[in-house]
Amino acid sequence: MKHLMTLRYIDAVARIGSIRKAAEVLALTSTALNRRILSVEEELGVPIFERLPRGVRLNSAGEILVHHIRNQLSDMERVQSQIADLSGVRRGHVSIACSQALLPFFLPEQIATYRKEHPAVTFGVYLRDRAAAEQALVDHTADLALVFEPVRLAEFQTLLTVRQQVYGVMSEDHPLATKDTLRLRDCLQHPIALPTTSYGVRNLMETALVDSTITLDPVIESDSFEFLRNHALAEGVISFQIPIGLPTKDIPEGSVIRPIDSRDLPTGLIYFGQLRGRTLPVAVARFADQIIKILQARYP
Repeated sequence: MKHLMTLRYIDAVARIGSIRKAAEVLALTSTALNRRILSVEEELGVPIFERLPRGVRLNSAGEILVHHIRNQLSDMERVQSQIADLSGVRRGHVSIACSQALLPFFLPEQIATYRKEHPAVTFGVYLRDRAAAEQALVDHTADLALVFEPVRLAEFQTLLTVRQQVYGVMSEDHPLATKDTLRLRDCLQHPIALPTTSYGVRNLMETALVDSTITLDPVIESDSFEFLRNHALAEGVISFQIPIGLPTKDIPEGSVIRPIDSRDLPTGLIYFGQLRGRTLPVAVARFADQIIKILQARYP
């Protein structure tokens, strides 16, 4: 919508933090973009950006304005989606902030299923840690969030929670591979590979051992779950993952996946939600319904 163009420009400058760099992204001259901003500031009667030596930063008035702008743009997306729905053409864009475990298998499968019926809908999928996912909802860079063991949920409207047991991933010739269920103390007698402390699986394990004399002493630590999963085969260590981050079929040859006894390590929770109080665009709401149904069926 042309009447929203200036608002989009201001939002872009706020996100990028530089008029010059935002102008390059928007295919404008920095002079033209600056004129737009000055015009809005003149109309408001106050500046909205602090001019810094290496860019710009929102001031208090600017933060209020940008919050309004993002709500306006979000509402317009919802209206456009509803109008497109009237003609029977499902259009729109769905943006998702998620924990790393959702990236390899679950979300590719679900997005492909949705786009088979609605190929005009586009998607953005963004890796966000437990703290950043909620902020992505607040600043409207994400419509939905799927996070494991989030840090806080003040602005998060929970649509569904599902329990996830932690599994050990190892090579088929590992000494513990013959066991149906793993005890945590047995796992820790062997070399282990762990995600970094910002991830929910690591947090669950540390919490479980808080009153124990046993400590986590990984030989490998990484913020890449794919690396950890593959390294379990390369060296014979045990890595750890939740079911939604593991393949539902076609387990990689040579690997074994075993649950950790819930007496040692309690189940964690995946939270699926949106920004509190926001009315979702049609395409986003339909995709959210699909996710809820599949999670309920797969993890009752």
